[in-house]
Amino acid sequence: MADHDPECIFCKIVAGELPSLRVDEDEDTVSFLDVNPATPGHTVIVPRRHTADLLSISAADLAACNVAAQRVAERAIDRLGAVGVNLLNNCGSGAWQTVFHFHLHVIPRYADDPLRLPWIPAAGDRDEIAATHATLSGNPG
Repeated sequence: MADHDPECIFCKIVAGELPSLRVDEDEDTVSFLDVNPATPGHTVIVPRRHTADLLSISAADLAACNVAAQRVAERAIDRLGAVGVNLLNNCGSGAWQTVFHFHLHVIPRYADDPLRLPWIPAAGDRDEIAATHATLSGNPG
């Protein structure tokens, strides 16, 4: 894994080669406002080191991004009046990832915001859930 990909838009933002509105940064992460925000305060958290996605990020960089996301979420609630926060990661093009530099979206939620995510919770098939559990956990039955 290279620390910097000269073709990556997020690497260019981290390096200061492209403008951004940074709201937080530390030794390992940079957090900046999304230019296509879902809600006011929608922030993107990226590791300074280039890595493509959730499957390739180091545990240390993932932890650093989560800590940064928590800081930004607290600010959104304290300073913007958000009533909640969605934390979102898209891993792979099948999950709508469009920039292949790991990133977390911190999306502040407001009582009257119009954002609706595509998933609406509904009861699942218990047998299917049990079979999925057996597959993921390695514990048949």
